[in-house]
Amino acid sequence: MPERRTVALVTLGCARNEVDSEELAGRLEADGWALVEDASDADVAVVNTCGFVDAAKKDSVDALLEANDLKGHGRTQAVVAVGCMAERYGKDLAEALPEADGVLGFDDYADISDRLQTILNGGIHASHTPRDRRKLLPISPAERQSASDVALPGHGAASDLPEGLAPASGPRAPLRRRLDGSPVASVKLASGCDRRCSFCAIPSFRGSFISRRPSDVLNETRWLGEQGVKEIMLVSENNTSYGKDLGDIRLLESLLPELAEVDGIERVRVSYLQPAEMRPGLIDVLTSTPKVVPYFDLSFQHSAPGVLRAMRRFGDTDRFLELLDTIRGKAPQAGVRSNFIVGFPGESEADLAELERFLNGARLDAIGVFGYSDEEGTEAATYENKLDEDVVAERLARVSRLAEELVSQRAEERVGETMHVLVESVDSVEGVYGRGAHQAPETDGQVLLTSGEGLSVGRMVEAKVVGTEGVDLVAEPLQGSLACSEEADR
Repeated sequence: MPERRTVALVTLGCARNEVDSEELAGRLEADGWALVEDASDADVAVVNTCGFVDAAKKDSVDALLEANDLKGHGRTQAVVAVGCMAERYGKDLAEALPEADGVLGFDDYADISDRLQTILNGGIHASHTPRDRRKLLPISPAERQSASDVALPGHGAASDLPEGLAPASGPRAPLRRRLDGSPVASVKLASGCDRRCSFCAIPSFRGSFISRRPSDVLNETRWLGEQGVKEIMLVSENNTSYGKDLGDIRLLESLLPELAEVDGIERVRVSYLQPAEMRPGLIDVLTSTPKVVPYFDLSFQHSAPGVLRAMRRFGDTDRFLELLDTIRGKAPQAGVRSNFIVGFPGESEADLAELERFLNGARLDAIGVFGYSDEEGTEAATYENKLDEDVVAERLARVSRLAEELVSQRAEERVGETMHVLVESVDSVEGVYGRGAHQAPETDGQVLLTSGEGLSVGRMVEAKVVGTEGVDLVAEPLQGSLACSEEADR
């Protein structure tokens, strides 16, 4: 019997890319490929790239070059780029980076096995010419669901496989293969974005907004629950728009309680929310539904009205603070995080002071701060009144220092709180770490448990916060919480 072809998937960027990698893994496994963790053990190393900002693009290129260095020293014979950077630049990336044996766009995902086999055999698959993917779907959201010929990574179902193939976990399983044993998994709720923020290029290579059908989201969540997943995180470019192309902009409000009832799932988290699209009913569901955590990943970006308008966004400091007051009035312990851009073209000292006023009043649990830089193909790249790089760097350092201080203060406010912590790592040297309801994976800090006796990954334990380490918390498991957790596992 011939040895199975092996492939390793290296994923960079956001949780959406992680979902896409697991769909590619599902397609490849169904067609007989063996999945391996280490690129040095793979015939083909597939690097799922990020094309968001310069730093992410550099990381993607570095990962491709690192994988290329394996060729000739082990099993690796080919290195292939997929993902956002590959989609965004296509043949331009292939020409600039000859170390990559192939550059595959989203349209290649359905035939990923054939593409990799061709490359492995020494053949060449012509890289695509980049195009604006917003033009692939109808302008009217209501007409988009019928556009079945448009590639939508992360939306795949087992029925999308060629005839005769099925996922190893069964023909009714989603087109997905888990690449780790984490008790947390992301579920793609939608793809693309209809907003036209002047600094963002994502819609041009991810396309217009299109929702997944609720039945697909539910079935995938059920499958994940069967795989031992305890927490799902709903991801897309803009979750607050979910359902608008399905005839019901409030569809998320009805879907969340159904997801919370799925066997095995202990926590449902929603990410990527737009402040301008927040609805009272959605806030109510997020703050009152058992197992749906009161977590608000709100994309504020700035709070000075003039800067927001230049960004093609809406709101101001006072309106944003009112939104946070509304949320905390319903769920005082709610978690809130956001990202901000400083040094945007035309940003004045008064604008920066307004942003600082908002940050000081917002009591955010996690804050990401980025210095503005031109992104090719965006409206903001054409703006005048650009700030000097030194000014942007100074403002970035200034606001980052403030953000670090504020999130540490917010963590200290949580001392004395009782929370449910999902255990994610248990190490005899490092200790036991997990996350509370207000902490999303990898971005919002974590909880160090003072006692790990009898705990294992995937356990949900009740604990009291007794200290802080910057944004991270230190918590003591409550007496009897382990017993309750063990009972819940039976």
